[in-house]
Amino acid sequence: MEEIVADELRETFKTGRTRSVAWRKNQLNALLDLVIENEESIFKALHRDLGKDPVESYRDEIGVILKSARYSLSCLDKWVAPKKAELPLLFFPAKGDVLPEPLGVVLIFSSWNFPISLLLDPLIGAISAGNAVLLKPSELAPACLSFLVQNIPLYLDNKAIKIIDGRSEVGEKLLKLKWDKIFFTGSPRVGSLVMAAAARYLTPVTLELGGKCPAIVDTLSSPSKTKVAAKRIVGGKWAPCTGQACIAIDYLLVEEKLAPTLIEVLKKTIKKFYGENIKDLKNISRIVNKHHFQRLHNLLKDPHVAASVVYGGSVNEEKLVIEPTILLDPPLDSEIMTEEIFGPLLPIITLKNLEESIEFINSKPKPLVIYAFTEDEAFKERILSKTSSGTVTFNDSMVQFLCDALPFGGVGQSGFGRYHGKYSFDTFSHEKAVLHRAFFPELEPRYPPWNDFKLRFIRLAYMFDYLGLILLLLGLKKP
Repeated sequence: MEEIVADELRETFKTGRTRSVAWRKNQLNALLDLVIENEESIFKALHRDLGKDPVESYRDEIGVILKSARYSLSCLDKWVAPKKAELPLLFFPAKGDVLPEPLGVVLIFSSWNFPISLLLDPLIGAISAGNAVLLKPSELAPACLSFLVQNIPLYLDNKAIKIIDGRSEVGEKLLKLKWDKIFFTGSPRVGSLVMAAAARYLTPVTLELGGKCPAIVDTLSSPSKTKVAAKRIVGGKWAPCTGQACIAIDYLLVEEKLAPTLIEVLKKTIKKFYGENIKDLKNISRIVNKHHFQRLHNLLKDPHVAASVVYGGSVNEEKLVIEPTILLDPPLDSEIMTEEIFGPLLPIITLKNLEESIEFINSKPKPLVIYAFTEDEAFKERILSKTSSGTVTFNDSMVQFLCDALPFGGVGQSGFGRYHGKYSFDTFSHEKAVLHRAFFPELEPRYPPWNDFKLRFIRLAYMFDYLGLILLLLGLKKP
């Protein structure tokens, strides 16, 4: 079945129907219709799968897609237009263009934590670039999977955009086939399998992975700014799917003297946002399934980790809920500090001096995002120049994901490739270089037989020394 679907998409792409700008716009508008007309169904599916509140669902899923599709529609004519290239005068008369063309038939894997936006946002880029697409949503969000499988064929061109149901075995079968591009969002472990499979056909891959995203918290100039920072930290840790997000804050780095004050402000903010205790929790998602719940619970069962809990720590296995939890200086060799947490547990690591945060971050794999709350411009520059990450965000959290003018993607183990806005279009396009030349005049010195004159000519040509070339051709010495 998987091979039949791929063959059908390839036959459609060969007809050229997806290359039409009109087709691309029609599909983007149809995608808008799909989301707008089924908003309530999406809310219900996200609540069943992850316990998301409609406001959270609109902020992190529906709104993201509407924004991205509308932005692409507004820019598409400009994106598809050939870009003129400046050519050396040496080749006159000549002209050069950079022509974006679709890659072909692309495969998009999405993750379960944002099962709508992480599938449809890359799709917007693939459609904008003119590709045929096969979508493979995560089976771990079954209600959203069912919604997508039922509705995408009703709105989008089913000859050129297909969606496939199934568990990981289906994904494995898909990876054995030839694709022109694979876009994967998920864990580094599975990402390495995707990359290994893609190597068989030398298929280009975009991997949106994750890792441990730190937040550096400096002493700020006023209590009001500390309160704002605390809100943004809490919002960047527990608001996105209760911390089950690749760009969620994984841990904090603070100076010892700041930790007590920061913890108290964080506690007050958590209580205000989510409630006093696990029985009264509100406005927060649940853990996706029992497997992930148990993984997170096991992190807290380590006696040394449990001893570091300064807030929260309660769990409700029946409802798959873990209370927002703050830990102060858990052992650095414990699993909670060596693996991505991907859940509602927030370690705070104290340092003698905040400058040590740079060395601490550099001792770990490159993160998807580094967050830093600081007013020190010199410190900001040191973070930028001495660390490597997919993104750096100062004095806020999460909002970089919503900016179409900024590329989103990782580096090293946090992934590679990028998307959002024009970067999504580029990710699913090949920039074809086009050169037009006349038959005359001819540059005879580039051909054998070789002599000293031709060597001098080529030397001057590579330096774009046009005066020297003229003097050489006239038989005069260069001044």
